[in-house]
Amino acid sequence: MDWTAPTLWWLATGALVAAELATGTFYLLMLALGAAAGALSAHAGLGPTAQWVAAALLGAGFTAGWHFRRARGPKSAPAAFNQDVNIDIGATVLVPAWAEDGTSQVAYRGSSWRVRHTGTGAPVPGQHVIVSVQSGWLGVTAAPAN
Repeated sequence: MDWTAPTLWWLATGALVAAELATGTFYLLMLALGAAAGALSAHAGLGPTAQWVAAALLGAGFTAGWHFRRARGPKSAPAAFNQDVNIDIGATVLVPAWAEDGTSQVAYRGSSWRVRHTGTGAPVPGQHVIVSVQSGWLGVTAAPAN
């Protein structure tokens, strides 16, 4: 069986897509687009140098474009405060009493958790909303009154 240039480019494209699926590195998809450009230029009958140039320029261009698009986009909150990362953020807990240092113990999701008051003013017992999760501590603030 004779391996043609387009076949090799399509195999490289498939390998890059498979590597992206295995690692979750989205930039590999941009490089796969470059390899696909190499395959299309091979189908068009261009020589090996033109195929490599097309693959390199488009792969690098897509990669740089994606990088700059992400750099200009909104930054996500740190994981300790990000509801997309931690499902506990936004949940409510009942704080029965506060210690003088602004900490307490609460029952949450079947276990005992340590909580810190992160809101303004003096902490008062009652319903509180989880705003952060850091090293086994829940950061809470008073729940809004209904």
